[in-house]
Amino acid sequence: MEPGDVLSGGASVAAVLPAGGSGERLGGATPKQFCALLGRPLISYTVRALERINWISDIVVVVSLENIETMKSIIEKYGHKRITVVEGGMTRHRSIFNGLKIFPESKLSSCPLQKPEVVIIHDAVRPFVEEDILLKVVLAAKEHGAAGAIRPLVSTVVASSADGSLDHSLERSRYRASEMPQAFLFDIIYQAYHQCTDYDLDYGTECLHLALKYCKTNAKLIEGSPDLWKVTYKRDLYAAESVIKDTLSQQVCVTTDMKEDAVQLGFLLQETLKNEVKVHLNVSENMSFSNGMEELSWIKEFAREVKKKNILVYGLLIHYNKDDPKLQETINSAAAIISALIKDRNPELIGQLLVA
Repeated sequence: MEPGDVLSGGASVAAVLPAGGSGERLGGATPKQFCALLGRPLISYTVRALERINWISDIVVVVSLENIETMKSIIEKYGHKRITVVEGGMTRHRSIFNGLKIFPESKLSSCPLQKPEVVIIHDAVRPFVEEDILLKVVLAAKEHGAAGAIRPLVSTVVASSADGSLDHSLERSRYRASEMPQAFLFDIIYQAYHQCTDYDLDYGTECLHLALKYCKTNAKLIEGSPDLWKVTYKRDLYAAESVIKDTLSQQVCVTTDMKEDAVQLGFLLQETLKNEVKVHLNVSENMSFSNGMEELSWIKEFAREVKKKNILVYGLLIHYNKDDPKLQETINSAAAIISALIKDRNPELIGQLLVA
């Protein structure tokens, strides 16, 4: 299925990201959605995953009142587009409802958002969502009214009696864990939230259940990938950081000037590293590298600037002599340094000139 197929018939798609949680289960003063992973807030990774998809017209991020300015500063710092920040409620459902209300009420305010046909609801702390699963739930929602990702249960679910004894257990093979993303025809989920009780808004957690309970809409369940997990506890932050490192460490850009020796060196590095990472060789006619103090200062300044976009730049000085019998040894040393840099992604070394 091609992404463009989502828009057939003029259908529009928007997304709502509830991000008002306090992070009590994580521990610490910073809510989990604002915790830094490799120097970048977790929520920024999730927003980036959605804004890369051109058929999602608008992304509404719902945060608590005290975090509105924090979220706006993240949007500005990382250049996020198509984002609207909305104040959340006291509970998850109330926050989602606030996010949904911005669409039909935008006609009465200065907010330029248009009501979509389909709305995606996704957790701000699930940063590894892919376009494939988003497409599947959106297309299923267009057909069935609602759809959501599911995963097999990892552990057996048991019910306890009042005295703490085992009452009964569920047959694990018959049940699934409800995950995100979920998608709905906008009018269905908006109507469900308008009709639901205060009890549902205060204690409920499942959006698909609201669509079933109040709009008689049976959601289509879509098997999701293992990457849909949610950052909940501190150990999840470490796991998420590891996933991000692995993903980012799969490719590197080597930039040289147009001098023949430099270009040849670039090709040798590309060949040496090809089995470890994907190497993009960029031969620039607009750059001339040297090891003078002025050049080193420029590298540091450039590295500081692009770090805002989560790009880490390092300088590597390689003494190259094509007739040197130890040339391959030098190349291997340079390749080892590059490999270590991109796997470790140490921000303290950006802009520094390392020697192979």
